[in-house]
Amino acid sequence: MADDGKIWVRDEVDSPCVKICVVHRDAGLCTGCLRTLDEIASWSSLPAETRREIMETLPERRSELTKRRGGRRARQRRAMGLDE
Repeated sequence: MADDGKIWVRDEVDSPCVKICVVHRDAGLCTGCLRTLDEIASWSSLPAETRREIMETLPERRSELTKRRGGRRARQRRAMGLDE
């Protein structure tokens, strides 16, 4: 069998998973990949076209997540009235 240098590659949409699996309580989205729990659970069985459609919506979903307000230190400052 001759090696012609070609590598077989599957034509699939890659997962957007970045291994930061934390679900935002209010938005219902993973803060890492921006998918819903249903999308994450069914990803491997979804048709390629559906995966592409989901991937196209991910950048828009970022705005659904509220930004951090500074953590513990910022909460303390706000409570003491030191917040600008």
